[in-house]
Amino acid sequence: MQARDGVFLEDLCPKLRARRWRQSLHLMTGHHCLYCGDRSESIDHVHPLSRGGESITENCVPACLGCNGSKGDNDAFSWYRSQSFYDPRRAMALRAWVDGDMRLAERLLQWTRPESAASAPSSDPAAADTKPQGQRTHQTRQAATPLWRWQMAS
Repeated sequence: MQARDGVFLEDLCPKLRARRWRQSLHLMTGHHCLYCGDRSESIDHVHPLSRGGESITENCVPACLGCNGSKGDNDAFSWYRSQSFYDPRRAMALRAWVDGDMRLAERLLQWTRPESAASAPSSDPAAADTKPQGQRTHQTRQAATPLWRWQMAS
């Protein structure tokens, strides 16, 4: 092991190291959920911590709040196969990510993004996207009123 010439900020502040690691995960996917492609807002453990998973890059993927909450502590692969937004390319990217092949995972994720598939804009107005911009495939359901602790436990 080599001797380091100086003291780095990450050595003094472990929270900064964790924050930069989380940001690097989001940057790998372009701030997209690995499961559905929406904006990623959280980090999901593919193999949950409650089942012995670790907080390492190969086990943590960027996910939207809807996917992260829906998956819970289920097996990521069987859960993902049962979703309406299942994409085999994303499933292969997830497998490559877990196996540690980040280059392959990034390449597969690039193929799933519609903006990279259509590099040049089409001049045909009929070929324009008919899906509204704000429409999502799924949403996180919000509680109408705040839940009390005893309501959340049941």
